[in-house]
Amino acid sequence: MKFAVQYLSFFVIQNEGSDPNGPKKYKHYQTLTHEEYQDSELKAFLDGEFKRIAKRKAEVNAVSENVPTKIGRFIVEPGYDLTSNPNYNLFQRLRTATDKTEFHHCSDDVLRLYMDTISVRGGAFVLATAKLNDLFDDPFLFLFKCDFESKIARVSDERSLITQVEMAINAKNIKSIQYPHMPEEGMIEEWELKIHQASHARYFEDFLKYVSYEKSKPEIVADQVMGLVHQYMETKWQAADIPYYDVAEEGEDAPSAPVTEEVAAMRQEKQQFDVWAAGEKRELQEKWAHDHVMEATKQIVELQPDLELKFKLDDILIKGHMDDYGNNIHIARMNGRYVVLIEGDSFQFEKGVSPIELLHPEEMQEVLQRVGNGVRRRASGEAPPLD
Repeated sequence: MKFAVQYLSFFVIQNEGSDPNGPKKYKHYQTLTHEEYQDSELKAFLDGEFKRIAKRKAEVNAVSENVPTKIGRFIVEPGYDLTSNPNYNLFQRLRTATDKTEFHHCSDDVLRLYMDTISVRGGAFVLATAKLNDLFDDPFLFLFKCDFESKIARVSDERSLITQVEMAINAKNIKSIQYPHMPEEGMIEEWELKIHQASHARYFEDFLKYVSYEKSKPEIVADQVMGLVHQYMETKWQAADIPYYDVAEEGEDAPSAPVTEEVAAMRQEKQQFDVWAAGEKRELQEKWAHDHVMEATKQIVELQPDLELKFKLDDILIKGHMDDYGNNIHIARMNGRYVVLIEGDSFQFEKGVSPIELLHPEEMQEVLQRVGNGVRRRASGEAPPLD
C-alpha cells in the first residue's frame, strides 16, 4: 500500500504569549506539489504515516468510549445528500484542488476552523491529498496534528555540546484524520471518515461539528439493560394495578396520579436503578432471580455477541464473556458470603511456575465443606477474619 502525495500544506500553531493555554496564532510554512514533496525532508517523516493510518483498524461501534481511533459519519437531514454537509464540502474542496494555490487556500480555511476549537494546541498541522494509484482514481485526504515536544536537545559541536530545540515534533503521537474511510483495502465508505487522537482529548470531535459517532458497545449494552429494567418495572407495578407512567417525577412530562405509598415506592426504586446505572463502580444489586438474569443476558448476547464479562470479587478479577454467565461462570451465596464458581475442561498457566500447578483437585463437595467450615470458624471467632 503505497500512497503518492499530490499536494501538502504545512502550518505551525504557536502560543502568542508564555501561557501554553493562552491565545494561539498560526503560520503557513509551505505548500508542496508531488514533485516538491519527493525532494523534501517531510517525505521521510510522513511517508510511513499514510500507510499506518490507512491500516489502523477501527469499529463503527467502538469497544469502549475512550478508544483513540473512531469512525465518524457525516450528518445530513433526511432526504438530502452529502453535499448538504459543510464538513464534507470542505474536505471535497481539498480533494479536488487542481493546483497548489487552491490547495493552500482550502487548507487555510480548515485550519481557521480548527483554531476556533477549545482543543487547539501548539504544534505542526499538515494537510495532504494522496492517491493509491493501483486502487482508486480519487485521492484520500489526510490531516495530521503533531504536538511540540518540550525539553529536547541535540549534540551540536565540541564547544557548546548541546543545543536546545525549541520547536521539535515527532511522529510518535500524531493525531490524524483520514477521509474517506477505507474499512478494507480496495473498499471505501464516502459517508465515513476515520479519526485518531488521544483518548482523553477531543482534538477533532470539537472541530468537525457536522460529524457524528455511533455509540460504543458498552453504551449500547447499557441502553439495552436499562430497557430491560424499564420492562421489569412496568410489569412489576402494573401487576399491582399502578400504571408505570406514575413513576414520573416532578417536572417530567407524564400523567401523574396522587402520590400514594405505592407510587412513592415506585419512584424510589426508579431512582435506585438510575443511581446504580450511573455509577462508575457498582455492587451486586440482588434484585433479579437467576432465571431473569439468564433471559436478559440471552437477549443482549443475541444483539451483541462476544461481549466481555468482567468483575471483581474482593480483589480477585474474573474475566470471561457475557454468555459464560450461567454456563461456565456461576454466582452464589454460602453462609453469608459470595461464591463464584468457574467451570471448564482444562487449565493453562503462564509466566512462571507455582505449586498450584501440581494440584490434584478435590471433589466439589469437599471444597464446599471446607469453605463452609472456614466461614463458620471466622464467624465464631475461632479464626481471624480474611481482611
